[in-house]
Amino acid sequence: MKYITTVNNEEFIIEILDDRRVVINGKEYQIDFHPVSEQPVYSMLVDGKSYEAYVNPADNTWSVLLHGHQYSIQIEDEREKRLRSASSRNLSEGSEYHLKAPMPGLVITVLVKEGQKIKKDELLLILESMKMQNELKSPRDGVVSRIRIQPGESVEQRQILLTIT
Repeated sequence: MKYITTVNNEEFIIEILDDRRVVINGKEYQIDFHPVSEQPVYSMLVDGKSYEAYVNPADNTWSVLLHGHQYSIQIEDEREKRLRSASSRNLSEGSEYHLKAPMPGLVITVLVKEGQKIKKDELLLILESMKMQNELKSPRDGVVSRIRIQPGESVEQRQILLTIT
C-alpha cells in the first residue's frame, strides 16, 4: 500500500515493501526502526546512517523532532486520499453536488432518502471495495434530491451515486 505523507506542506509518496525496505518518491531505502524503551524516541537506520527522532502523535498529525528541526506530518493511505478528494469537489452552496464513487465497488446500504435534509459529514451510504467498507459522508448541508443507486448494486469509479442540492 502507498501512503501520501505531507511534511511541512511537501508531499511524499511512501510505499512499504517489507520490514526492511521502503520506497520514497520512487527511491528505495533500507531501514531499521525501533522505539527506545517506553519513550517517544525512535532509533532509525536509513541506508546505514543512524538517526534519532522524537515522535509525538497529535490529533490527525504527527510531530517529529529530528536533528533539532520540528516537522508536522500528516499520513493518508491512497484510499483515504481518494475518499477525501472525492467528497471535497464541487462544494459551492446553492448548486447541485453529485456524490461520485471514489472507486468501483458494491453499495452495501443507503442511509438517506430522497427529500431528506442532511448535515455536513452525515453518513450517506456504505460502499464496499476490495473487501473494505467505506463510509461516504456529505461534504455539506443540503437536501438529497436524487438517489441513483440501490443496495446490492455494483458501481464504477466516478459513477454518480446521489445528488445533493
